[in-house]
Amino acid sequence: MARILIACWGSHGDVDPSIGLGLGLHARGHDVTIATMPYFGPIVTAVGLDFHPIPPDISPTDTAIVSRLMSRWRGAEYIVKDLVAPQVAAMHAALLPRVHDTDLFISHPLAFAVPILAQRYGIPWASTVLSPISLFSATDLPIFPPAPWVRHVERLGTWPGRFLARSARMISKQWTRPVAALRRREGLPPAPSPLFEGQHSPHLVLALFSKVLGAPQPDWPANIMVTGQMFHDAAHGTALSPEIERFLDAGPAPILFTLGSSAVLTPGRFWEESLVAVRALGQRAICLVGPENPGMLRASYPPEVLVVERAPHSLLMPRCAVVVQQCGVGTLMQALRAGVPTLAVPFANDQPDNAYRAAKLGVARIVAAPRYRRRRVAVELDRLLTDPAHRAASARVAAEVRAERGVAGACDAIERTFAEALGLRG
Repeated sequence: MARILIACWGSHGDVDPSIGLGLGLHARGHDVTIATMPYFGPIVTAVGLDFHPIPPDISPTDTAIVSRLMSRWRGAEYIVKDLVAPQVAAMHAALLPRVHDTDLFISHPLAFAVPILAQRYGIPWASTVLSPISLFSATDLPIFPPAPWVRHVERLGTWPGRFLARSARMISKQWTRPVAALRRREGLPPAPSPLFEGQHSPHLVLALFSKVLGAPQPDWPANIMVTGQMFHDAAHGTALSPEIERFLDAGPAPILFTLGSSAVLTPGRFWEESLVAVRALGQRAICLVGPENPGMLRASYPPEVLVVERAPHSLLMPRCAVVVQQCGVGTLMQALRAGVPTLAVPFANDQPDNAYRAAKLGVARIVAAPRYRRRRVAVELDRLLTDPAHRAASARVAAEVRAERGVAGACDAIERTFAEALGLRG
């Protein structure tokens, strides 16, 4: 079969879909390498895939870095301008030795070196996006953290979206100057912004999210396929702990509070406000506070509250009444698949857009992180718990998500599009 290299960079929400896709391709007989930051090396090799390190080499658990990339106002700029783009030449150098033993590249939106290598050396290349915001459609406007008012201009037609896209291109052009410089060094012609059209493969674009979050738009790439979510559940455990099982068995379904793998490092007063709101409602709760919060893990709580480091979302969420979460696309999709209503608490980056899309589906209510206060939280949780419309919408959406063939559909598209390069013809 073929040798496929998947290059990705970011948090668990960025890397897990690539691992899920890689496992699907590996099961079909392909040799798959995941190229990402060294932090994920042991996770990749533990599931039987090859690992290749690429920069930037940071830890997704570095609180100082995460607090900057989770900034509501400058998070995206920090990720691109300060972390990834300055390292594009180093990423190129790290991947260059793999050019001659790779039949197909698959790129994450921040793997800026991959399009350059693919074009320079004539290697087939597929690209991916992980959430609808990466496609910046004028007909399905994304919600950016600094501009929540965008949701109110959709009724004005497509011109606001075109204006915002032009503005975003102008603002972000300086962020990606090192990418343009590397293209010149490699003798390649200028290309569109790597944050916009330049990130997309001319052969195949895989939207690794569910159609419930975003249906194809007229201004999306013509060669795009919305695959469904790339669930990789085994990465986060295959069983609930005895402690959690005992708690679940001891009473009604609890409210689950979780902030994924990044926002959990910068929670603000999320946990304090959550616990007061739960007590006011007389509800049971499980809080997944992460290993970086030892104070909460050591504290004492009433029997209605369980505080633990982490638990597999895929196993825990279906047994909860409501999920309170940051709305990273991975966490959100687990809740949608579980059929459980969500209280969305978006912090930064794609989270406000994901939250807005969930609210439009009828499965979520939103309290933005800066406004997360106990009284408001208690009111919204009570609505989610008592309004049957939210539960009905959650059940309907869950059925759609469970019917999708995320990994299998993506693998089919890759083998169909690149049959010759993958040695599948003849």
